[in-house]
Amino acid sequence: QVQLVESGGGLVQPGGSLRLSCAASGSIFSFYPMGWYRQAPGKQRELVASIGRSAGTTYVDSVKGRFTISRDNAKNTVYLQMNSLKPEDTAVYYCNAVRLGSRVDWGQGTQVTVSS
Repeated sequence: QVQLVESGGGLVQPGGSLRLSCAASGSIFSFYPMGWYRQAPGKQRELVASIGRSAGTTYVDSVKGRFTISRDNAKNTVYLQMNSLKPEDTAVYYCNAVRLGSRVDWGQGTQVTVSS
């Protein structure tokens, strides 16, 4: 089974930027659309951005204009560029397929903390 490894999180001040990476151990082309999810303490996991086979993208309203999802097919990697970060973006970020039937086991995620 393909494994997903998220990285790039950290502690950043409000207004700062981070770039998250989701590296797959194998081809994920058949899994698309792929998404970035986040889960804040005490809250349910939510889909914040997705990218389809044709590279079309969608975003939840709270991150529109600040986050950009992209991919590198040759590297089997999906990225999430996060700008103008806010404290409410603090969460563990995960990647996985959007379609339930295409999902693989969740990775460990990467912690993003936005705080001054």
